[in-house]
Amino acid sequence: MKETSLDIKDLQLNALLEVTQAVNNNLPEDDLLKIYKFTLLADLKINKLALYTEQKEGWVCRVNFGTKNDLIGNPLPDKYLKLKNEIGVVETSFDEFDSVFPVYHKSKLLSVVFIKSDAKLGVQNRFLNALTNIILVAIENKRLARQQMEQEAYRRELEIAKKVQNFLFPKELPKIERLQIEAFYLPHHDVGGDYYDYIQIDEHRFLACIADVSGKGVPAALLMSNFQASLRALVRQTKDLLEIVTELNHTTFVSGNAENFITFFAGIYDFKTKSLEYINCGHNEIILKSGSTIELLNDGTTVLGMFDPLPFIDTQQLNNIDEFFLFAYTDGLTETFNEKDEDFGFDRLLKIIKQDCPKDLSHLHDEILKVLNEFKGERAFHDDITMLSCLIQNK
Repeated sequence: MKETSLDIKDLQLNALLEVTQAVNNNLPEDDLLKIYKFTLLADLKINKLALYTEQKEGWVCRVNFGTKNDLIGNPLPDKYLKLKNEIGVVETSFDEFDSVFPVYHKSKLLSVVFIKSDAKLGVQNRFLNALTNIILVAIENKRLARQQMEQEAYRRELEIAKKVQNFLFPKELPKIERLQIEAFYLPHHDVGGDYYDYIQIDEHRFLACIADVSGKGVPAALLMSNFQASLRALVRQTKDLLEIVTELNHTTFVSGNAENFITFFAGIYDFKTKSLEYINCGHNEIILKSGSTIELLNDGTTVLGMFDPLPFIDTQQLNNIDEFFLFAYTDGLTETFNEKDEDFGFDRLLKIIKQDCPKDLSHLHDEILKVLNEFKGERAFHDDITMLSCLIQNK
C-alpha cells in the first residue's frame, strides 16, 4: 500500500513537471489540452472526462474522452455554472459521470470538469484540481496576452490612421469678402470616414467637395485617405469633372475591392464666368440658396466604387450666379435619431437653411448643432457628422 502511494506521488510529480515544462515552452493552447488529456488517461486512471470552458459561442466542451458520444462542442447546462469555488468533487447526475468540480482563478470560473473513475480519487482529487488549474490559468494568460497584443496593435493602427486623417482636411479655409468657407467635422469613432476639401485651382476657380465612405473606423479612414490623395493628384492633371470622377471611381473600385463605396459631391466655381459646375455621386441633396430661391443639387452619377465603369455619368452647370450660399453635409446629420426613434431628416435641416442667408457660417453650424442636440435628447450619435458651407459674394 505504501509503495502504491509512492508510485502515485511519483506519477503526479512527473505529470506536473511535464505540464510545467509545456507551459514554460509556450506551447499552443490545443497542445496544452492534449497533454492534459493524456496525463489524465495515463496517470490518474480516469475513465471518462469532459472539460468545459467559456468560448465566444458560450460554455462548451473542449476536452472529452471515454464517453459513448463525442461531447466536443456541446453546451454546458447552466446549473453547473453556479458551483462554488471549493476544492473537492461533487456528485452529478450528468450522463456517464459521477463527479464534477469547478476550476477557478481567483474569483473567475475558468472551467467545469466532469469525471468518472474506477479508482477512489481521495488525495488525487487535489492533484487533479491543481493540474487542471495550471493548464487553464496558462491558457487564460495566453488569451489575455493575445488580447493585449491585439489591443496594442489596434492602438498603433489607430494612431497611424489619426495622423493620416489629419492630412485629409485643408489646414485653412478661405474667409475673404467674395468667398467664405466653413466646415464642421464630428467623427463617431476616434477616426471616421467623412471627408471635405477646398482646392484652389487657379486665380479664378476653386473646387469644394464632400464625401462619405461606407463602413466605420480605421478601414474607412484609410480608404478615404487614398481617395483624397487621388483627388488632389487628379485636380493637378485635369479640371474636367467627368474625367476626375471617372478615375476616382476606378481607384475606389480597386482599393475597396468593390465591397466599399463612397458618396461624393464636388463643385467647381469660376469667379470669372460666374458659373458653377457640379456632380453629385450618390451623395445627399446639396442645398444651394440664391436669394429666396432654394435649389437641390442631385444630378451626376451613382456611388463610387461599386461599378466600373459607372453605369451613367453627367455634370450640371449653373450660370450667372454671383451671390449664393451652398450647404453640403453627410447623412450622419439627417440620420440622427431621437428617443422616439425618429430621424432628424432633411425637412428639419431645410427649415433652418431657409432662414435669412447666413453672414456668419460658423454661427449657422452652431445653430444646426444646437437644434440637432435638442432633437436627439439622450440618444448618442451613431455616425460621423460633417457640414461644409460656402458663401459666394462675387459682385
